[in-house]
Amino acid sequence: MKCKRLAKNVEQAISELEISADVRKVDDLTEIIDRGIMLTPALMVDGELKVSGRVADVAEIKRILTGST
Repeated sequence: MKCKRLAKNVEQAISELEISADVRKVDDLTEIIDRGIMLTPALMVDGELKVSGRVADVAEIKRILTGST
């Protein structure tokens, strides 16, 4: 459920920022571990882990995507 909320927040942030982004949801446990993620949900941007173990809200995701963190 938390993963779905995070995905929804990411889509909303992208829409509000009016940017184009390639969003990929990873469900494979091995791939998640290989990416260094120990807690889900997680958000990676350009291969860098930005959020792990919690649902980031839309405002935080927008800050992450615009580099205003």
